[in-house]
Order: sequence, then C-alpha cells, then structure tokens
Amino acid sequence: MASKSITVGVGIPMIIVGALMAWLWAPLEGVFQNQVELIGSTIGILGVVFFISGLFYTKQPVMH
Repeated sequence: MASKSITVGVGIPMIIVGALMAWLWAPLEGVFQNQVELIGSTIGILGVVFFISGLFYTKQPVMH
C-alpha cells in the first residue's frame, strides 16, 4: 500500500525543484554554477528516494 502524501507531496516536488535548479538555474550562475548544480542534483536524488520510499510505505508491519 503506497503513501500518496509521501510520493506526491514530497517526492515529485523535490524531483521537479532539483531538476529546475540543475538544468535552468545553474547555467545562469557564473561563479557558483557547480555549487547550484550539486545542490539541485542532491535535491533531485533525495526526491527520487522519497518517491520510492513512499511506494513501499505501509502502516501495518509486514508479516512473513
């Protein structure tokens, strides 16, 4: 049972913000281009982690 609040509320916005930072904002920066790219990529990767963890989240413990 997936958690929509984690997947849609946290994961997808973080992926979008990270991608926009890395692809649109970083090329416009002069001195801090590498740092903005690094932060944007990190936010995007964390967004993917939250997205995947939201897919596997369950409220009840999984019994074997």
